[in-house]
Amino acid sequence: MKIKKTYIAFLLIFSFVSCSSEKVLKIESPNNKIGVSIQTTSGISYMVNFKDSVIINSSKLGYEFKNANPLSKNFIVTDYSITQSNTKWTTAWGEKSVIEDNYNQLLICLQEKDGFKRKLNLYFKVYNDGIGFRYEIPKQKNVDSLLITQELTEFNFVKNHSGWYIPANFESYETLYKNASLNEIESANTPITLETEAGNFISIHEANLTNYAGMTLKKNKAASFSFKSDLAPWPDGVKVKAKTPMVSPWRTIQITDNAKDLVESNLILNLNEPNKIEDVSWVEPMKYIGIWWGMHLGTQTWTLGERHGATTEETKKYIDFADKHKIKGVLVEGWNTGWENWGKKDAFDFVTPYDDFNLKEVTNYATEKNISFIGHVETGGAAQSFENKLEPIFSMYQQLGVKAVKTGYAGGIQTKGQFHHGQFMVNHYREVVKTATKYKIMIDAHEPIKPTGIRRTYPNMMTREGARGMEWNAWSSGNPPEHYTILPFTRGLAGPIDYTPGVFDILYKNAKNRVKWNDLDDGTSRVNTTLAKQLALFVVLYSPMQMASDLIENYENQPAFKFIEDVATDWESSKMINGKIGDYITIVRKDKNSDDWFLGSITDESQRELDIELSFLEENKTYIAQIYADGMNADWKTNPTEIDILKKEVTSKTNLTIKLAGGGGQAIRFLPINK
Repeated sequence: MKIKKTYIAFLLIFSFVSCSSEKVLKIESPNNKIGVSIQTTSGISYMVNFKDSVIINSSKLGYEFKNANPLSKNFIVTDYSITQSNTKWTTAWGEKSVIEDNYNQLLICLQEKDGFKRKLNLYFKVYNDGIGFRYEIPKQKNVDSLLITQELTEFNFVKNHSGWYIPANFESYETLYKNASLNEIESANTPITLETEAGNFISIHEANLTNYAGMTLKKNKAASFSFKSDLAPWPDGVKVKAKTPMVSPWRTIQITDNAKDLVESNLILNLNEPNKIEDVSWVEPMKYIGIWWGMHLGTQTWTLGERHGATTEETKKYIDFADKHKIKGVLVEGWNTGWENWGKKDAFDFVTPYDDFNLKEVTNYATEKNISFIGHVETGGAAQSFENKLEPIFSMYQQLGVKAVKTGYAGGIQTKGQFHHGQFMVNHYREVVKTATKYKIMIDAHEPIKPTGIRRTYPNMMTREGARGMEWNAWSSGNPPEHYTILPFTRGLAGPIDYTPGVFDILYKNAKNRVKWNDLDDGTSRVNTTLAKQLALFVVLYSPMQMASDLIENYENQPAFKFIEDVATDWESSKMINGKIGDYITIVRKDKNSDDWFLGSITDESQRELDIELSFLEENKTYIAQIYADGMNADWKTNPTEIDILKKEVTSKTNLTIKLAGGGGQAIRFLPINK
């Protein structure tokens, strides 16, 4: 991977403006649409302008500590620097192969006027699509250990925007999104996405979350439409424990004219460090199937017994199916002992197979057919036990030829008082990825910390859950049709989602021997989409590891499965064609390894007709559009599996009318032909 770098340091905009005897520092985006003003005299605060209008009022910055005075006021500016950077870098994999990194940066060096004269540095990077800012407490003689009890960052919005969010939770992101005005929102996990009356978009998140606690937002009652940072704590109430020098994650504010620019933004990735692995030839995006859905349905079990899913025989069937249908990977959950002790401390040793599963035989069989066996480590919250055994676990997998491992942290963290999203676990998740790198293993994390762009630095951090995924449809009232039309504008902004689409037996007609195992199962469970929408999700919800999640018998002799065989997982470019958060969205992506384009279009519970211009296709080329559309009478409630599969010749000048059933979708492969 080659990275081009060009750095030009020069004075962009810097002014000490007299305003009530306060000093103000200013910097703008390269296109001059976004401006940030920072005042440093009566405390530290920042303000944001977008197209000459204030969108974030004066908002506080700083820290509070245990056994130390706050670091938030009484400063002088000792130095500053302003730089511009406009480069491009090549992704190891992703929605795009090349990403532009164009920003103006202001670094402000502060020192307290008296007392210990502690130092604090602030970094502001301003892009055309938003802002990233972070704190740095440098190495200094009067400060060594840090016990942060509060990060004082505020986001004081000017107007009562409409927000799409999930309530703050230090343990999980598996919640349905809500839509409310800012004055009605008490707290939120990030990303939280706001839509203004003018149709502009703002999203708050964080980037490069490293050795720090995950940030949520809570209502700041001192101001209207205002939120402040709320970090997941340690058991003693301290939020972050660190040594100097310390840098915080970037606090990100994406700001765009429209939803399309928001969805296509690369701000989060750009604020992360470049690839540290260097040789990424072993990092391979893939589609996979697996022994997983049956356990959630209740037709199989994770535990040993007559309904055990992960047997040697069953796994070989999945490997054979993958080999036949151009699917690269096979995941197997429940192959190792410990599931019978669920809920007990350190229930798993992570390496001992059940009696009906021969791990070496299975992995050898997969290798012979050039199929990637995807390992699985469920911790049941025993993160420390897993971390203590990382080396032997990953060494075992490497020796068996395993290149990818799915991890899970269902249940509370067993280390007393720790949260999934606190600093303890943030560091744990990172240690897993770094250790996996040594053994050339890719990671798919479930019950994770949220994505903050670390995939750029460690490209083997492939995908993660961190959303209310497919399994909720197996044992609860499920995810409503609009859920999928919200995710790309919210959780999807943070990074890949292992949502696990691709269920064909939508009404579970072929799952007649289901056993209820989850208290949320009231007997009404089903998938709340059409079949065509399940295909479209392979394009709309991005992941470099995409699971076709249904039981393989539901794919046999199904013409619609051809789309899953054909769809790519690594992209040259991606574009949002149209969309409205909570209503519908259409995404197109070009395969990195061919000239094929793929389209996914989905809607909420309302049926729609969308006109699509195919101008994204290469000019002077003819394509065959292989279309997988909702049938004439399809509807997610009454007739979800009716699907029409047809072909049509198209060019870049063609306009297509896409008809979506209620809760439906459409998937298209555009295959160039020689004329």
